[in-house]
Amino acid sequence: MLSRMADNLYWLSRYTERAENLARILGVAQRLAALPSAYAGASNEWESAIATAHCTEDFKKAYPKATRENVVRFLVGTDGYQGSIIACIETARTNARAVRTAITTEMWEIINDAWNDMQRVRVDTMSDTELDRFLSSVKEMSLRFDGAAYRTMLRTDQYWFQRLGTFVERSDNMARLLDVKYHLLLPDNEPVGGSLDYFQWSSVLRSVNALTSFHWVYRQSIEPWLVADFLILRPEQPRSLISCYKALNDYLDQMAEAYGRQGPSQRIARNTLANLSNAEIDTIFQSGLHEFLADFIAETNKLGAAITQQYLA
Repeated sequence: MLSRMADNLYWLSRYTERAENLARILGVAQRLAALPSAYAGASNEWESAIATAHCTEDFKKAYPKATRENVVRFLVGTDGYQGSIIACIETARTNARAVRTAITTEMWEIINDAWNDMQRVRVDTMSDTELDRFLSSVKEMSLRFDGAAYRTMLRTDQYWFQRLGTFVERSDNMARLLDVKYHLLLPDNEPVGGSLDYFQWSSVLRSVNALTSFHWVYRQSIEPWLVADFLILRPEQPRSLISCYKALNDYLDQMAEAYGRQGPSQRIARNTLANLSNAEIDTIFQSGLHEFLADFIAETNKLGAAITQQYLA
């Protein structure tokens, strides 16, 4: 396969996954903003949304304050921010069009229809209900695209590059979501394990459709270390960090076998998976959850760079 085609497939999936993640970030902020009035002004959910999306500097250049209107306008993308939901879907469509012969009809139609729908979005007049509906449509688009790829693509290198993009982006996004929640969202005057902390962690679980499955696994009340354990070290949770890296290892191994050689990307993915497999949540919290997640994000960035150098350059 030409490296240009592989690159387009890889980034097609990354941008589709990124649009979904931004929708989930805004959904968390929207839900937390609707907490009982006793918490009004106590939490900084809109600032945390910007921090989770990793665009604080760009946002500050455009707006003086992180209000609901400013954050929604910025992350949805009606004011031109190139990392917004609309921009991600437009970039995904551009990549999809470049590899039109490598993806299936169903995949192209899902991305193209989503792009057409984005042309009618008007954030300035969007109510909370309309925003919820819009965010749900973005998540549904990504889920449909993911399902179409899984059910219709041949299991060749085209499929492997598409899946690599999905899981590199998903693992990075999940780590950032956990890091920001643990360090920025809970106000200083609120106790860890208190009612506000409970609502916030519940919202994080809901944002990744994991609240019900969390209770299936633990059968007890929500605690920060249990949520972290669930979203980091539980392989049965499909969005957990270890689950993402199991998938990355599988696809990279298949590529190595098909191409007849291994390289830095296989070694980085294998080492990160080994670290996750040997980790325990108590040890992670004792040594610092932020430090652990920062190291993980750095390793995922290294993996992305290695994949680019090894296969896409």
